[in-house]
Amino acid sequence: MQTSSGRHVTSARVRIYARHVACVRLNPVVLTRPWSTTRGELGAENVRRWPYGLCVAEPLVEVRRSRRRRRTVSAYREGETVVVLIPARMTRAEERRWVAEMLARLQRSETRRRSPARASDSALLARCQHLSRRYFGGEATPSSVRWVPPMRTRWASCTPSERTIRISQRLRDVPSWVLDYVLIHELAHLRVPGHGAAFWTLVRQYPKTERAIGYLEGLSAAAGWGITDDD
Repeated sequence: MQTSSGRHVTSARVRIYARHVACVRLNPVVLTRPWSTTRGELGAENVRRWPYGLCVAEPLVEVRRSRRRRRTVSAYREGETVVVLIPARMTRAEERRWVAEMLARLQRSETRRRSPARASDSALLARCQHLSRRYFGGEATPSSVRWVPPMRTRWASCTPSERTIRISQRLRDVPSWVLDYVLIHELAHLRVPGHGAAFWTLVRQYPKTERAIGYLEGLSAAAGWGITDDD
């Protein structure tokens, strides 16, 4: 079988795990029983959907078994899906354990990739200018962008009349792609003040919008902050 990315899978088994939202902040993955099982025509595979208790929302997880693999396990992102490659001989219990482990490793790796914009207000402004050129043709340039103490119900705020943006310090340690989403969200407000269709058309030019929203929802839920994406 050949996947959409051109990779060959020698086994007939592929397992799909469901999208989930986290409930425990930065704790190891907690496996729970499957909430649904379906059979599908993905070769001759069974397709199972499982929720995982990670600290942030994750995309679908696709497990591919390969007879060529003997011991190694690897994982990578393929669009909005995390693909986990395991040896065909693994038991179901080993599969669950390795899916949990590889999701945790991928999460730790991505979290370490913090944005250089976290260093200072000037670095934050420079990042906004770069994102404005890339996604808005340079037409959404703020007069100032600065880090501010944590806001009670928001990740960030924008005053279009003054062209100023404020970013919560809670975002200083998130992965760079998450901070980029928040900055693009606020930059879009310089073009469209509300949250209507025109606004989201601008924001969704950023390809990781949905993934970043899921990350922030999970982070807020885990910490009990009650922050939503509406500002």
